[in-house]
Amino acid sequence: MIQEFFSAFQHYMLEVIPYLFLGFLLSGVIHEFLPGDWVKKHLGGTGIKPLLYSTLSGTLLPICCIGSLPVGVSMHKKGARLGAVLAFLVATPATSFSALIVCYALLGLKFTVFLFFAVIVMGLVIGYIGNMIKLEGEKPVPGICPYKGGLKTDPICGMMVDPCKGIHASKKGKDFFFCSRHCLVKFEQEPEKYMDKGEKGPGLKERLVSILKYAFVEMPKEMGLEILIGLALAAAVASVAPLGKFIGNHFSGTLAYAFSLPFGLVMYICSTASVPLVDAFLAQGMNVGAGMTLLMAGPVTSMGTILVLKKEFGYKVLVIYLLVICVVSLGMGLLYSAL
Repeated sequence: MIQEFFSAFQHYMLEVIPYLFLGFLLSGVIHEFLPGDWVKKHLGGTGIKPLLYSTLSGTLLPICCIGSLPVGVSMHKKGARLGAVLAFLVATPATSFSALIVCYALLGLKFTVFLFFAVIVMGLVIGYIGNMIKLEGEKPVPGICPYKGGLKTDPICGMMVDPCKGIHASKKGKDFFFCSRHCLVKFEQEPEKYMDKGEKGPGLKERLVSILKYAFVEMPKEMGLEILIGLALAAAVASVAPLGKFIGNHFSGTLAYAFSLPFGLVMYICSTASVPLVDAFLAQGMNVGAGMTLLMAGPVTSMGTILVLKKEFGYKVLVIYLLVICVVSLGMGLLYSAL
């Protein structure tokens, strides 16, 4: 059993590391180069557009649910609303080009098209609900209208900031403007380091160092432990004896949903790897709708996702996130089974 556990844990680590590396690197680029004003404009609103942007962009990025976590957290720190972040966290791991190609090859065009649009529906639903949630301590930033002279430079990331809309701090009689609260916090930790940069902002070398530091030091500190614990728990579940034959014997009807939903929520299965797993289950007799449910819920959640969401956004957001995934993936599975 112990050997199976370490073998499963190694498998998950090797599968996750490339996507996690990409996710951390993207989070560093977002932190350093993506203007806070742009994020607030396109992902900070309450309408349907921010949810569509985040959902559709999520379906195009080749990142798993673990790798999408640092990207989503960075987007939120830059000013994206909770709904857009949750929509991104749902859509990104649920589909990818490779997953859709494999899905088409193994499960057919009908299954693939339905899955793609079902994921978009799930992203929009969870995004709409997420925008109605008010996070603890979340307060609107007051405008700073007395300042004139055009845009100001954020001394941390070099972004141009509208002084009437940005966040500011005063040190030694001088005002500094920031694109996000994250940059403000970083400034307040070492103000002397950034005060002399004036309107020039940091150089290219400093910005590259900042990207790497944020991506591979700050982000792992913030969520690395939760991700490792999540992968260890998934490996523990995977090391149990194979379930295929048992599923074929006991879950060929509607009872299959009682297995596929909790199995998908607890296990870490990337979108591409989950397709052959579902195909194997279906070949052994699993209900096709339950297979759809597993393919929707499996890539979106993991114990690592659950632990990080709880830490970053609290129990309330976590419960709503899981509840929406359960309801929509179960509903879509039942709908596909009825078609």
